[in-house]
Amino acid sequence: MSDGPAFASTADLGEKTVSFDEIGKGVYAYTAEGDPNSGIVVGDDSVLVFDAQATPTMAERVIAKVREVTDKPVSHVVLSHYHAVRVLGAPAYGAREIVCSDAARAMIVERGEEDKASEIGRFPRLFQGADSIRPGLTWPTTTFSHNASIWLGSREVRLMKLGRGHTAGDIVAWMPDTNVIFAGDLVEYGATPYCGDAHFTDWPATLDALASFAPAAMVPGRGAALTNRAMVSDGIKGTRAFLSDLFEAVRGHVAAGRSLRETFDRVHEALKPAYGDWVIFEHCLPFNVTRAYDEAGGLDHPRIWTDERDRQMWLDLRG
Repeated sequence: MSDGPAFASTADLGEKTVSFDEIGKGVYAYTAEGDPNSGIVVGDDSVLVFDAQATPTMAERVIAKVREVTDKPVSHVVLSHYHAVRVLGAPAYGAREIVCSDAARAMIVERGEEDKASEIGRFPRLFQGADSIRPGLTWPTTTFSHNASIWLGSREVRLMKLGRGHTAGDIVAWMPDTNVIFAGDLVEYGATPYCGDAHFTDWPATLDALASFAPAAMVPGRGAALTNRAMVSDGIKGTRAFLSDLFEAVRGHVAAGRSLRETFDRVHEALKPAYGDWVIFEHCLPFNVTRAYDEAGGLDHPRIWTDERDRQMWLDLRG
């Protein structure tokens, strides 16, 4: 791999500045310049955290910010989907419940260990304190199929599975009293959507369902907190445009009988002018094109990424 760009984000070692912003009454966005975000809801007697961070060490940074605004205990950790970078920090919170969709739990069963090794290999900076990760995997205590409500005293956090998109198991969290939504990686803002486990055909309809709430504010999966309706709209539209541009291009090359390598080279050239300055563009695009190529060829269920597969794919496409 020495002849091409550094593998994935192994060369991304710079620290990011954390922001902790109240975007609705008692609703906070923990963001870090394009690194994975977390959302926080302060209820009557306890706190809910949406997306746990990659390690207990990283989660402690979220807890420190929460302690600046409340001393209430964290009772619930909600996982927007299954990717190691979102979930392995969960034990640090001491929550009585860890919640995700049935489909997300199924992904842990199917590919949990492989995904863990894959993601740590791709982006070591996001796994600071990897030795703090407990042996085994992070498992939910509670799952649901479509909708569920968590009540933090009088405050409702409504969890909804709106459709497949970033993965088969994505959920969002909506706070009706403030009309704020935590979108997970269904929406990114100035950051490249990771599509290695995506369902391109379904994702736009899922975004339509999300947009129908007309949220007053949103925490995207990556990027700055979206603090008004115009920013929310921009985040959804930008994500949709990237997905459409990528998948339509890949589908055309598949129909023309081009190889994966030729497809990647052409799609990279086509998308870089518009999206090349988005966070992790160069990291994500090989994985994204590979998954889009599979889906355009008729493979609905994403293949499992392993550390070995990651590196061979990178060598094939970027070596």
